Amino acid sequence: MKKLVSIVVLLLSLVAYSQEANKLFAEGNTFYKEENYSRAVEVYLAIEEQGLESGDLYFNIANCYYKMNKVAPAIYYYEKALKIDPSHEDALVNIEFAKRMTIDVIEELPKTFFQRFSANIIQKYSFDTWAIIAVIASFLAAIMFLLYYFSFSSRKKLIYFNTSILAVFVLIVTVFFAFKNLKTVQKNRTAIIFSSKVEIKNAPSTTSDEVFELHEGTKVIVLDELDNWKKIKIADGKIGWIYADYLKEI
Repeated sequence: MKKLVSIVVLLLSLVAYSQEANKLFAEGNTFYKEENYSRAVEVYLAIEEQGLESGDLYFNIANCYYKMNKVAPAIYYYEKALKIDPSHEDALVNIEFAKRMTIDVIEELPKTFFQRFSANIIQKYSFDTWAIIAVIASFLAAIMFLLYYFSFSSRKKLIYFNTSILAVFVLIVTVFFAFKNLKTVQKNRTAIIFSSKVEIKNAPSTTSDEVFELHEGTKVIVLDELDNWKKIKIADGKIGWIYADYLKEI
């Protein structure tokens, strides 16, 4: 009985927690419509501080910063929105506008066929999306197999059998895509430069030589870290060390 009461209390707490977050989100939307972007972003960030996240929440935060001409946090939150939902069309469009506010022009290295396939297909949808498709395919395969097993019509048996094989194939492919997506996300630590201008060193030391410089809003890949320094790589392949306070990981 005590366990049941505890479960009920927990569920009620979650419902109240969700209602409070929805109320704050609506309040933030109101401030945004009134063009009070600084107040709107405060409300949205209050939701984030509660440990809640969603593509739309991060998208709205990014829009506020974009309206306030704060390029680094705008790109940072657009990237966070796309990390949760890679197919978020509005975030994909708006981040391109935000990137026009950056100073650095970095020419990306040419990608191999498999890198392009991963970026355009596997990474286009989130791990959760691929997992959901895999679950649907597994249910479809099971249902088709049962229909095949209990069917007495040769024609229907052939249809059910072929459909079940197709569903199994889709299941295998989507499971592979899901884990490939997850592995890529975990492996690729990305960050946004938040300093207006920062020198990138050839070693994790203030006395080391500068190899190049970056400006706010530029996206980098984090390769390694040592004390308060992080080893980064930019899109053209250049590598260097940056003081950790100058960037923020996505």
